[in-house]
Amino acid sequence: MAQADDLIHQPLRLKIMAALYAERDRDPPEFSRLKAITQATDGNLGSHLTALEKAGYVEILKDHVGKRPRTRAALTATGAKAFRGHVAYLRELVEGID
Repeated sequence: MAQADDLIHQPLRLKIMAALYAERDRDPPEFSRLKAITQATDGNLGSHLTALEKAGYVEILKDHVGKRPRTRAALTATGAKAFRGHVAYLRELVEGID
C-alpha cells in the first residue's frame, strides 16, 4: 500500500501541490495566481510554500517584470514524485485496495 506524505497531507499544502502539479508543464504560476487558486492569505500561503521548499518539493523563483518584483513557485521532480505517491495513497484509501 502507498504511504501517506504527512507534509502534503495538510489541506492547504495539498491544494498547493495539486495546483502546481496541474500546471507543471506551463510557466510556474505567480504567487497571486496561486493565492487565488488556493484561497489562502499571503502569510498562510508564504508559510506553507516555505515548508514545501524546505522539503525540496517546491522551488521558489524570484525575478522582476520591468520594475515589479515577481514570485513564482514550481514543483520539483522530488515534489512531483511525492505528490503522485500521496495521491496513490488517497486513491487506495478511498477505493479500499491493499
